[in-house]
Amino acid sequence: MLAEIITIGDEILIGQIVDTNSAYISKELNKVGIQVYQITSVQDERQHILNALEEAQDRVDVVLVTGGLGPTKDDITKQTFCEFLNDSLVENTEVRENIEFLFKKYFNKLPVEANLKQALVPSTARVLKNRHGTAPGMWMEKDDTVFVSMPGVPYEMKSLIQYEVIPAIIKKFNRPYIYHKTLLTYGLGESTIAERIADWEEALPKHIKLAYLPSLGKVRLRLSSKGESEEQLIKEVDAQMDQLHEMVSDIAVGYENETSVTERIGGLLQQKGKTLSLAESCTGGALAQEITQHPGASVFYRGSIVPYATELKTSILGVDAKIIEAHNVVSLPVAEAMARQATQVFGSDYAIATTGIAGPTKGDGEDEVGTVCIAIATPEGMISEKFQFGKARERVIKKSVNKAFEMLLKEISKN
Repeated sequence: MLAEIITIGDEILIGQIVDTNSAYISKELNKVGIQVYQITSVQDERQHILNALEEAQDRVDVVLVTGGLGPTKDDITKQTFCEFLNDSLVENTEVRENIEFLFKKYFNKLPVEANLKQALVPSTARVLKNRHGTAPGMWMEKDDTVFVSMPGVPYEMKSLIQYEVIPAIIKKFNRPYIYHKTLLTYGLGESTIAERIADWEEALPKHIKLAYLPSLGKVRLRLSSKGESEEQLIKEVDAQMDQLHEMVSDIAVGYENETSVTERIGGLLQQKGKTLSLAESCTGGALAQEITQHPGASVFYRGSIVPYATELKTSILGVDAKIIEAHNVVSLPVAEAMARQATQVFGSDYAIATTGIAGPTKGDGEDEVGTVCIAIATPEGMISEKFQFGKARERVIKKSVNKAFEMLLKEISKN
């Protein structure tokens, strides 16, 4: 069974916003056995939208459309759907009442006429309740194809997918079962892993596929299969994944959707009753962001200092100025001093420190752009390494984050 996602909005096409909606929808559809055949982005322009709808109808069973449902004149999705379906707009009482309720509750005023026009829907559409906004979702059908229209605001779209769209799709269609299992690894590149598991990969059953998903210091290994028997599919894929995990156990972190490297670190710290702090210079808080996105991090995470300017490493973090003068701000002794001071400032058992030159200019450092020093303070001592992560600023920061967590996980796992 196939689906197509159509996103409507000039803001996507000019790069003003990133289309995260399609990634979310694809993942949710995949969970219920629906394969996304194509993702299309179109302008807020009548003919462009009509062409996309007509072409999608020839390709897939379900078309999911996001965007173009606001109260302004450039939001033309509903009118275009009416033209496509040979339909007309009618006011939906429930949608109007919901709009009036939301305005009274959150703005303490009556909606203007432009907002009330959002209660107009194609007469043949089934309204899908939007729990978080004024624009309704709409379920429409033409011949043998289902069309679902949703607002482009991500949290509104996600609510509609979860509570309205997926349940309706499950009810209407018989679907095959699709099963993915993804192993997270750190520390080896794609080609090295492929060489290690070559014989096993060659012997995989034809209906089970392996995908390598590399990303700056880490590689996800995904096994996928599709069939009618959920139980048999899970059994076969899990058995192959057990073999794969054994072959790469030294670099395996855990399974995607079950754990991430930061969740694994947090779990180990909690088991040991230990705590963590951070002293981030070149990573600028990126390590802290990764840790604090998970609920419960406060159990093991003490806090962070981001002494981006060189003088703040001394005045706030307490690094001896003589160490910086003697070794350069981007050096292993400075990174080690930063990690050591973080454990003292926060009273933590472990600490990560980063200092480097993310670019595009050298700043206070003397090394080349991309040079990064990472230090890990542990109850047993200190480890540190110096790296060259290239010239691209975003790449340098991301690789620094991934490498720092890889180093920390190895140290925590030792005891």
